Amino acid sequence: MSGINKVILVGHLGKDPEVRHLEGNVTVASFPLATSETYNKDGRKIEQTEWHNIVMWRGLADVASKYLQKGKLVYIEGKLRTRSFEDKEGHKKYTTEIVAENFTMLGRKSDFENGHSETNAATPAKTEEEQPMNYSQTTGAGAGDDLPF
Repeated sequence: MSGINKVILVGHLGKDPEVRHLEGNVTVASFPLATSETYNKDGRKIEQTEWHNIVMWRGLADVASKYLQKGKLVYIEGKLRTRSFEDKEGHKKYTTEIVAENFTMLGRKSDFENGHSETNAATPAKTEEEQPMNYSQTTGAGAGDDLPF
């Protein structure tokens, strides 16, 4: 029997994606994502924020570098990956990352159109409604997108 490694997060980007191009023109994007939860302790509301290291590869990384920015709200599905590396002093360190398989941009449509809202004369403008945009590792873009890949 095989196991399941599935992570679902909804949070805000802590900074713009850092994009690198590796051998073979492979793109990788990484950024911190903040998730928050609120609970009551002794009658006071306490907000606890967790930071997650997100990694996106290839076409998904290309889309992320184009559309994601610090502060944007995003839904991410992926898997946990722990890897090891050596620090400058030669000590072995471990880090756990979320390797994203797809993401959905949340918020108003105008939030991810670089501040420009598009309207169609035949359709009333609905820029303030929730307009999720879906992107997947396998396709690079989701249904309803105008992206060429």
